[in-house]
Order: sequence, then C-alpha cells, then structure tokens
Amino acid sequence: MANSVDVDALGPAAVEAVDADGQLADILDLPEHLRDALWRVDSANLEPWDSPGGLVVAGMGGSAIGGELARACLGDQASRPILSARGYGLPPWTTPEVTVLCASYSGNTEETLAAYEAAGFLGARRVVVTAGGRLAEAARADGVPVIPVPGGFQPRAAVGYMTVAALEVAALCGSGPRMASQIDVAAAQLDQLCGQWGPDAPPDSQAKRLAQAIHGSVPVIAGSGLTAPVAYRWKTQMNENGKIPAFSHELPELDHNEIVGWQGAASLGRFSAIFLDDCDNHPRIGDRIELTSRLISGQAHTVQRVQTIGQGTVERVMSLVLLGDLVSLYLAVLQGIDPTPVTVIEELKRELAQR
Repeated sequence: MANSVDVDALGPAAVEAVDADGQLADILDLPEHLRDALWRVDSANLEPWDSPGGLVVAGMGGSAIGGELARACLGDQASRPILSARGYGLPPWTTPEVTVLCASYSGNTEETLAAYEAAGFLGARRVVVTAGGRLAEAARADGVPVIPVPGGFQPRAAVGYMTVAALEVAALCGSGPRMASQIDVAAAQLDQLCGQWGPDAPPDSQAKRLAQAIHGSVPVIAGSGLTAPVAYRWKTQMNENGKIPAFSHELPELDHNEIVGWQGAASLGRFSAIFLDDCDNHPRIGDRIELTSRLISGQAHTVQRVQTIGQGTVERVMSLVLLGDLVSLYLAVLQGIDPTPVTVIEELKRELAQR
C-alpha cells in the first residue's frame, strides 16, 4: 500500500527549503553535462589507439558508475571487454594490451590512485578523468592524458561526465563505436524530461509519484541487461541523497534466490520493489517482472515498474539515471533533510587517513 504523503510538498519551495547546497541544480544540469563532457574529451587532444585487451574503468562510487553505464549504452556494439575495477587493484588478467581509465572526481580517491600505480607497473595504457587532486598531478608528471571535468559539485553529480568519458575512451581504444550523436540526442531528450519531472512539474508527475510511493520504506531495485547498472545507480543515489538503506539486484538471477526472501519482508519492516524495464530486454524478462511483482506484492510496501524512455541506448540509460536522481532527491525532501552532505563518508576518510 502506498504512503499517503502529499506530493504537493515536492514543489520548488519545498525543495529549496532543504536543498541548501543546490543538489537539484546539479541533477537538472545533466543534459548540459553530457554536452560539455564531449567538448572536454575533445580538449584532451587524444589520438585513437588500439587496445586488443579492451578497457578497464578503475574508480569508486559516483566516479565508477560511468564505466558501467557506458558499457550498458554500448550494448552489443561493444567489440571488446569493458569492465569496472572497484578497489585497490586491477583484474589479474590486465596486460599492456588493456587500456585503464582511472576515474576519480576528486583526484584523491586512494583506491583509484592505487589502481593508477598498478596500471603503470603493468605497462597498461592509462587515461585519467578527474577534476584535479593527486591523480591529475601524477598523470601530468607521467605524461598520461587527463580529461578534465569541472569542480564544485559532489562526485555523484558528475555521472554525465564520467559516462561520456568512458564512452569516448572506449571508442578511442577500439572497444566500441563512437556514440557522440546518440549523446547529443539523449541530452535533448533530457532537457524535456527535466521539465516533466522537476519540482515545477505537476504533483502527479512520475518522479514525484515514485518518491511518494516508496517514502518510508527500504527500496529494493531490480534491473536487467541495460538497466542493471542503472538499478545500482538508483540504489547508491538513494543511499547518498535520500540517506536511506537501499539495495539492488538483477533479473533473472533474483528469481533464483531473492524472491524467496520476500516471504519474510513484511515482518521485518517496509520494503518496496522497483523493477527497471527496457524495451530491448529479452521477452521473458517482462514475464518475470509481471510474475515476480504479483508473487511478492503481499509482502511489499509497494511494487513499481518503470520503463526506459527513448530510442537509442544512451537515451534509455540516461532517462532512468535522471529519474532515479530526482526520486532520490525528492525522498530527501519528504524527510526534510539536505540531500548533499555525506558526513559519514568524510568521517571514514579522515579516520582512514590517520591509519
């Protein structure tokens, strides 16, 4: 059963009352971020090269998700492996035939700095995308190309820059075709969706309705194929912007385990199921979403099915990224909290630095 919160409380005045650091503006700037990112990659003056081993995107958090979204955008057009490395090292099979894109918005992420050093030790070709910090300094000292991104916002708000950087580097190293025209089309679509889903939109707009429906519960988001990394993005945005626990999984795998866990959901608390669907999913995925929704509905606070919007893969991926970002911000507004600060992450980093 959906929560009875009044979605009129998600208008511009309500957002402004809690969004002290302007997270909304960064979210609504996603279309411009995509366009600007293309220019910034061009400004790095990178010449194409050949990496038969494919591409590894090394990063953490909001800086890493771009690699996974880029892989989803490329879909079956990817001609070589494109994988993410979230940690202090690289996959054991990394060789000089692999390109490593080191992505760190701040440039000071310790795991990404370690991966940068590991790539150098292995002799892999390196490219860096960052706003500065120690990573930019090391790259420039080593003669490694740097794709510059603008400073001034939270790493998670740089998703457009990180996704485009990964797509462009994938094309440059021979792992897939260039997607610049699709990126431009996606940006134009997002301009329209910002109006349809932003605070000025009607109270029954999709983003506001979704936030109302899942408010007061723990969201469990499921994707498949193209939407699997987007489901993870929704989860992390609800963690950081909404300041709530959230979890993600992937179909059809969750029908072989997680579906059973829903038997005890209602006795433990309020859990909402959100299924992210796409027109290009295998037909059986649609059947699974329908059946899974029905079988768990008695234990779920609410069950929601959300469809991608657009024709090309970049449009469809980024439409759901924007929607999830806005839903996560509206969840913060419904709780009366500022979506921007991530105090516990900063505290963790301070304590790690002392060890």
